[in-house]
Amino acid sequence: MKIGLDVFLESQYKGYLGKRIGLVTNITGVNQNLVPSIDLFYEHPDIQLTALYAPEHGIRGDAKEGEKVVTTVDPDTGLPVFSLYGESRKPSKEMLEPVDVVVFDLQDIGSRYYTFIYTMAYVMEACAEYGKEFVVLDRPNPVSGEKLEGNLVEEDVRSFVGLLPIPNRHGMTVGELAILFKHEFGYDCELTIVPMQGWKRDMYYDETGLFWVPPSPNTTNIDMNILYPGTCLVEGTNLSEGRGTTRPFEYIGAPFIDGQRLAKTFNQKKISGVLARPTSFIPTYQKHKDEICRGIQLHVVDRRKLNSLEAGILLIETIADMYPHDFSFISSNNGKYFFDLLAGTKKLRDSILHGTSVDFLEACEGQVASFKKQREPYLLYK
Repeated sequence: MKIGLDVFLESQYKGYLGKRIGLVTNITGVNQNLVPSIDLFYEHPDIQLTALYAPEHGIRGDAKEGEKVVTTVDPDTGLPVFSLYGESRKPSKEMLEPVDVVVFDLQDIGSRYYTFIYTMAYVMEACAEYGKEFVVLDRPNPVSGEKLEGNLVEEDVRSFVGLLPIPNRHGMTVGELAILFKHEFGYDCELTIVPMQGWKRDMYYDETGLFWVPPSPNTTNIDMNILYPGTCLVEGTNLSEGRGTTRPFEYIGAPFIDGQRLAKTFNQKKISGVLARPTSFIPTYQKHKDEICRGIQLHVVDRRKLNSLEAGILLIETIADMYPHDFSFISSNNGKYFFDLLAGTKKLRDSILHGTSVDFLEACEGQVASFKKQREPYLLYK
């Protein structure tokens, strides 16, 4: 198969001769031989690359999650690197002045919490305002384009981890999302998608023949990506989601947990496609840094049967029930719960505390069906 970058460089670049190009990318912007799109564009005799734009984690992937990215100069090319994850997350008129066209080449991970798709939305909005064409070089959804999970984000809890009403696991490529954003959510820029060749909706990333380049420090492997729609919700609690270990979003624990008891209780729920194994770990940073955390590692047994959101929610509910005096949700300075921003609703937090998250998951089915119908006209692949 061929990704959008390779298709673009074979022939489609000819439509942009003489135009100044800006590139939204990072370390995942590589071709099938792992050559960065920055280098491929900069060294191409017929492509005029004039600016770079950095999402969360930076152009070179050296910034931690949530860490502001600064506007700077790329040492390898001498080009300006404008931050899209700093004081502002939407390009200003001045930031777009050096370019005629903005090209987007980032690898998403298929979950709505991941900020790259909202960076794309803000760039689309700015391109519409300032008359710039926006081009998406499409890449695979690493957790396939078939499965959808979750609820749609409600208006009062929208944020940069849930900006638009899409489900937790959306089953779309960035190119398909761009078309959806344009036609359903009003990001009405001049839009061109460079599709992949040979990608099918049922493919997971390890079935594409492509090398996996982690888009951020904790997106380590395919199982992590599969579990992430569910276990990312742990970020909104006082539990460790395994950051600062070699198995983030697979390890879940805390100093107050009995891992043997938790694994046994969780496995008794017989959630399809996943098993828990008791484990201990010591995070090197973030929550419970340098403390012994006991808990579980989630193992993906059958990726096509697993509903990762169900697994994550029922795991959190199990821990909340087992340790009611130790477990808590994290509140922010403005009084909002980060969990609610991730969940896209306040209802899930209440459901977990009352032991009724099964009802919440059942209600999600109708929202998934609605979104599936909404997205249908914008799908590029079968």
